[in-house]
Amino acid sequence: MKTDAKILICYNSPVSIFPVYNGKPAEHNSRLNDLSENAFERDLNKIVDSLSLYYSNVDTFAANGNVEKTIAELNRKSPDVIFNFVESIEGVAAYEFCIAGIFELLGYEFTGNTPITLGNCLNKERTKNILRSFDIPTPKSQIIKPDGKISDKNFKLKFPVILKLMTEDASIGISEFSVVNNFSDLKKQLKFLFETYRQEVIAEEYIDGRELNIAILGDKILPVSEILFHGLPEDLPRIITYDSKWIEDSVYYQNTKPSCPALLEKDIQKNIEDAAIAAFSALNCRDYARVDIRLAKDGTPYVIEVNPNPDISTDSGFARAASAAGISYPELLYSIANFALTRKKNDTKNKAS
Repeated sequence: MKTDAKILICYNSPVSIFPVYNGKPAEHNSRLNDLSENAFERDLNKIVDSLSLYYSNVDTFAANGNVEKTIAELNRKSPDVIFNFVESIEGVAAYEFCIAGIFELLGYEFTGNTPITLGNCLNKERTKNILRSFDIPTPKSQIIKPDGKISDKNFKLKFPVILKLMTEDASIGISEFSVVNNFSDLKKQLKFLFETYRQEVIAEEYIDGRELNIAILGDKILPVSEILFHGLPEDLPRIITYDSKWIEDSVYYQNTKPSCPALLEKDIQKNIEDAAIAAFSALNCRDYARVDIRLAKDGTPYVIEVNPNPDISTDSGFARAASAAGISYPELLYSIANFALTRKKNDTKNKAS
């Protein structure tokens, strides 16, 4: 029997604002079939059908930068719960937390994480500072500003280091050139990043180890997933690049394969799961999140990133981990929607008492 509730799937249409997204100069790119441009809209019907199994009214809304029209449309639709799939507004990832703030100010319950958590997690250095305050291992890092002067004297990290854009997600700007082994290569890649993306860069000491993703659903840890780099040419760094996620005919996409559940010794798996739970709690996550960890050769699990409202499309790592736990795709979406609907019911009950 369906629950009598109105669920509004709110998402953003993809908009390109950078000349390239995969962190490589144009001469290194050819025939790019970028799956990120239509991945969500391709899955939208599946999401609607899945939620319609459980709820009487499921509608969709594509948010954009027209705040007045967005507010008017939300009020017109007046949903019980907003299923928040918004990752940016008109291509600007920094506005992700702003749209959640609008939902909150209007009094609508929504799935996933709060505006504060979304904002904190998008800023990589802020995330690291929060993790450090809880003594959660994370690689040493240094912020480099576009107008700042960097020299081998004021650069404090040990090579190799990996360079990332401070406030982008989905691996935007990350390529095989992101891992640099000396100061000359560092300056070369920084120049490209600053000229292309025009924002701060965070450099962090590169952890040579296994790449693990830990999906958390409510208070449940889903089976740990590992990204295997078997077949990747030896001269390429073992990292998750933009290509590995979105460029189907790239070397990285074809040679970075997930394995779930990951093969881990019990004590190591417990340490990894404990680190993921600690990170989830430290960033005040709710409903669902994915914690990315590099397992160093000495067994230390370094938290690389905390991803609130991570990709939960049909072929995502999160959906794969849920499947490994015996949770179907419709059940996954129902669980997330139900977290928000339960909050709404509890809030209504508390106001009435």
